[in-house]
Amino acid sequence: MDQTEEQKALIQWWQVSSRDLPWRRTRNPWFVMVSELMLQQTQVSRVIPKYERFIEKYPTPKKCSDAPASSIIAEWEGLGYNRRAINLHRASQMIVETHSGKVPNTLSALLELPGIGPYTARAILCFAFEEDIGVVDVNINRVISRITGKVMRPQEMQKKADSLVPTGDGWIWNQALMDLGSEVCGSRSTDCDRCPLLTYCLWKGKGPDPAKRNSPSSNLIQNFEGSDRQGRGKLVNALRKRRVALSDLEDVMGWDGDPKRCRRVAEGLIKDGLVEYDRKTGYRLPS
Repeated sequence: MDQTEEQKALIQWWQVSSRDLPWRRTRNPWFVMVSELMLQQTQVSRVIPKYERFIEKYPTPKKCSDAPASSIIAEWEGLGYNRRAINLHRASQMIVETHSGKVPNTLSALLELPGIGPYTARAILCFAFEEDIGVVDVNINRVISRITGKVMRPQEMQKKADSLVPTGDGWIWNQALMDLGSEVCGSRSTDCDRCPLLTYCLWKGKGPDPAKRNSPSSNLIQNFEGSDRQGRGKLVNALRKRRVALSDLEDVMGWDGDPKRCRRVAEGLIKDGLVEYDRKTGYRLPS
């Protein structure tokens, strides 16, 4: 189907300006799934070496499923948000048990997998199975908001993103939108002169930014330093190397004199499946 002038402009720009990323060289659904989980709230530069090592070591859901959870958590070191590692391991087990070892290719089936939300499910459908479906991450949300000059709720944004996808070119279209948001139409700075969609943009860098909302929850975001999340990360990092006795918990988590907080946060890790505890041997990664 013929592309609109807007679609042509963006795709032609991307063909010259695209980033060479390892997960863009494959349509392997498992590799795409691994990359998408690793990329959640983590910089691309940090993900690349981890991704390449991971898919070499665990090239199939079966290989990942057969490995102990502790091995997957160990491979996740440096990526943060360790719950994603457990979700990936659990998802691989479900893929093996329910889908004969193959990543499912329907939205409903993907959404049933642990750790796979609406964005990740659609990303897998688009980037692995080349479905013409809108993929809305923070970059694409920002670009579409600015181009249309409109603040949209998630459901409305998804419908708009779907409507913009050129038939037969969903893969390249969504990659192009992501790179545009990352490289040109940034959250803090924009380079409108380089934007291939400037002619079609209703915002053009002037007036209130439609991509920014005054969210009442934004002031409630907890600083990482001294947070429970930091304590969780410290304990998991320590457990990648050794077991941790209950008596060492305060020292490892950095909260001397606050044993109640240490135990509460450790209990949260146990509940999430990231840590196990034995009265005799202490805390350890799950087997």
